[in-house]
Amino acid sequence: MQEKGGALLNQKSPSETSCFGSAEDWYMSQGKHAEARELMYSGALLFFSHNQQNSAADLSMLVLESLEKSDAKVADDLLENLAKLFSLMDPNSPERVAFVSRALKWSSGGSGKLGHPKLHQLLAITLWKEQNYSESRYHFLHSTDGEGCANMLVEYSSSRGYRSEVDMFVAQAVLQFLCLKNKTSASVVFTTYTQKHPSIEKGPPFVQPLLNFIWFLLLAVDGGKLTVFTVLCEQYQPSLKRDPMYNEYLDRIGQLFFGVPPKQTSSYGGLLGNLLNSLMGTGEDDDTEDGQEDSSPIELD
Repeated sequence: MQEKGGALLNQKSPSETSCFGSAEDWYMSQGKHAEARELMYSGALLFFSHNQQNSAADLSMLVLESLEKSDAKVADDLLENLAKLFSLMDPNSPERVAFVSRALKWSSGGSGKLGHPKLHQLLAITLWKEQNYSESRYHFLHSTDGEGCANMLVEYSSSRGYRSEVDMFVAQAVLQFLCLKNKTSASVVFTTYTQKHPSIEKGPPFVQPLLNFIWFLLLAVDGGKLTVFTVLCEQYQPSLKRDPMYNEYLDRIGQLFFGVPPKQTSSYGGLLGNLLNSLMGTGEDDDTEDGQEDSSPIELD
């Protein structure tokens, strides 16, 4: 059976997945999930190499099915394989959407979170290469790669943003990282972005007041003093009014880091309220990233 599978993988012009599916069924019936998964993964790569997108997508989903049915532990090599399959799929295909949704769910290990940070990082890098900056940004936010996020945002801002908004790109990312209780990535994304962006003069202090606010905010988060946070937000209200979302993020940051009690009612509803809920999550006892139920990209602009 192993030799038959190997012969299938050597075909020059693949067009069907039925033979791979039969081989997978046999391996699965024998409890050989790893062998079945390897066969499906190799077959998917072969189909991709021949631009057989539909067949490759079918096998990619079988790889996921094998992971879901087995007791395989989440590991870097498996996450890298899933990210590789994702990178080869047609960016506009519905199969890709279904694949990434199931892959993230599996990688969460049943924790209720929206996927493993490593997988989010790998997905973000692929989407960055495709210049899909909005979705790349979403996945970077759920990774721990602040430096990669900053480099992507520099490119995004430089190629598609207004020069007057260079500070807003990083401000939004820092505030969102803090809402997800990821202080380390918030600090890294700010430092890297302000050092590398060609339109930002060396600081701190910075020419842009909003950047100075973010710099002070990161220091205040480390200190945890409510009076400092309150005065800071009051003094920089002219800058914070540039985006109505800023004060909503800061309300959440005040709750997480400064002991501010939550508001009884939200001033926003509908789509904006849903965006806040998807970003900020529901749990408050996680260390790095909160769990969310909505995997749609978070818009920064």
